Amino acid sequence: MTPDTIHSLTQSALPWLDLAGISVFAVSGALAAARAGQTMVTFAFFASVTAIGGGTMRDLLIGAPVFWMHDPVWISACLVVAVAVWFTPQRLWPLRAVEWFDAVGLAAYAVYGSGKALAYGIPPLPAAIMGVVTACLGGILRDMLAGTPSIVMRPELYVTAAAVASGLYVALTSAGVEPWVAAGLGAGAGFALRALALLRGLALPGYHR
Repeated sequence: MTPDTIHSLTQSALPWLDLAGISVFAVSGALAAARAGQTMVTFAFFASVTAIGGGTMRDLLIGAPVFWMHDPVWISACLVVAVAVWFTPQRLWPLRAVEWFDAVGLAAYAVYGSGKALAYGIPPLPAAIMGVVTACLGGILRDMLAGTPSIVMRPELYVTAAAVASGLYVALTSAGVEPWVAAGLGAGAGFALRALALLRGLALPGYHR
């Protein structure tokens, strides 16, 4: 990829995916706190950890400044989401709202994470893995804090959906596809796979000795 293409990954095509990933992961974290009957402080904590956990690890691994330490908009977004969920009656949220918001965040953040890694000069395969880390770690932390079975240990596809989103994005951009097109296709494919897993119980075969 040319320097101009790499620059465009984070400057034009992907910021909306970053915002989408942060926002919907924050919602899923706040809803997990709501389901556990927690306080407003816990709502804010769950929303923040879920939203920024994966991105924090990504930035540390690729040698980038940790994004939320240099721009208060991201923590502010998490707090606004937590307050909004707190004041929204629980009956208005679908029964599986956490899973569906998480699915949107998974797809968006997988693409953004791999795109940011590429922009920092990470080779394609590690960049795709960084997309998976970005997308999955926040949900793992949320489930650990909530004391629920980790989402990655459930039978339906989860990490695979993130890998499809990030891998497709990296492959398409490496082949010269416009970043915004690659981002839409990658995020769309990842979300579609996760949606099928939620609706149909789609899963990879387990290990049998």
